[in-house]
Amino acid sequence: MNLNFTYLGAVGLHILMGIIINLNESTSKIFFFIALGYFTYRIIVSKKDKKTIEILRACAYFVGAEVLFRMTKGSISYEASKYLVIVFMIMGMFYKGVSGRGYPYFLYLMLLVPSIFVASTTLSFDANFRTNIAFVLSGPICLGMASLFCYGKRITPKEITSVLLYMVLPIIALTAYIYLYNPSIKDVLSNTMSNREASGGWGPNQVATALGLGIIILTMRVFLNSPTLLLKIVNSILLALMGYRAIVTFSRGGVFAAIITIAVFLFIFFLSSNYKQKSKIILMSLLLAFVLAGTWVISSQQTRGYIDLRYANKDHLGREKGDLTTGRKELFLKELEGFMQQPFLGIGSSRAKDQRIEIEGQGVTSHSEVSRTLAEHGILGIVVLLILIFKPLELTKYNSINYFFYAFLCFWFLTVNHSSMRIAAPAFVYALALLNVRYEKPPVHRERLV
Repeated sequence: MNLNFTYLGAVGLHILMGIIINLNESTSKIFFFIALGYFTYRIIVSKKDKKTIEILRACAYFVGAEVLFRMTKGSISYEASKYLVIVFMIMGMFYKGVSGRGYPYFLYLMLLVPSIFVASTTLSFDANFRTNIAFVLSGPICLGMASLFCYGKRITPKEITSVLLYMVLPIIALTAYIYLYNPSIKDVLSNTMSNREASGGWGPNQVATALGLGIIILTMRVFLNSPTLLLKIVNSILLALMGYRAIVTFSRGGVFAAIITIAVFLFIFFLSSNYKQKSKIILMSLLLAFVLAGTWVISSQQTRGYIDLRYANKDHLGREKGDLTTGRKELFLKELEGFMQQPFLGIGSSRAKDQRIEIEGQGVTSHSEVSRTLAEHGILGIVVLLILIFKPLELTKYNSINYFFYAFLCFWFLTVNHSSMRIAAPAFVYALALLNVRYEKPPVHRERLV
């Protein structure tokens, strides 16, 4: 029961954190530096065999808190969470080294470099070279550094669930902040477009992605870390509250990514379980479906049916919209054109956005990391994508029962194709898939020979 109360205390503390930041946004910076000092201290003073888990927890916390700190101006810079993940991973390499088998991720990092030199000749005169390059490459570099450190590192299921806990706690604070920022959804709705006001005054895409990640982690906790009825109820309530706010952002990508990732996790978890566990999984899945269905019904009522129209790809008058992808398809095709024009070394980092400024007068950031990588890196981009997709599959030969593996890769792939790498979450979650999750073998009792 002590562990239960510790968990509930951490949840309550982060709900309070969200309330305090809502009352006074300047406190967000205080929370940022407290967290930075706390986790840096934990990493430095921890024993050598605990360094890996402390580094992963530190990264997880700032990944989960990224959107909250961005929207409340708590971070020292816009990309602070990505930079901190990189710094923590470098500390990890200093303390724990890297696996020799992870060398393709070093190659991956090297393949990003030529696009910088290409960009120095292709970016327009008005473009801020340093800012543009940093914005585009901070995500891929974050992924590469995290993958290099995480590849093959041994970790137990209990430890990885603690990493996920550190990630979801600040997302709970984000949820509390959003509820207080905009308690009544009806007051800010007039159409079926993504809604900034319903998203805490920040980009709906980023908020929905963060909340979607929170939904995934809470679902995992319902199935893996809720041994008592109290914890099942608490986690289900948190799941419903978070799900509601994710839905009413009217940004569909984060919600769809969460649903598909949860389905993948439950499928693998079901296959890896014994007969008795499978019965419990089926029962819990039915309860989860009931919670999610109830959340949707409430969302529909609170949005006066607008959310139903949104997911049916209709406008507020019920008319069918022409483009289901809300412009993403056009961006994807234009970036493929860039690849066809410069197939060898690509058009250079950030040049895809720069071209849209020149032609259309506005620089819409890419939503697909796949098409952006091909356009800006050319053939080297193909090699990058092949490494990212096929290298993790090597781990299935050594650890075939890791039911987190496919879920983490699924979240990464879906997220980078609807939200690119705007936030650090897909990069870090991808790296978590590369951990070597070691399950404790049940003790074998042998009869003593007399």
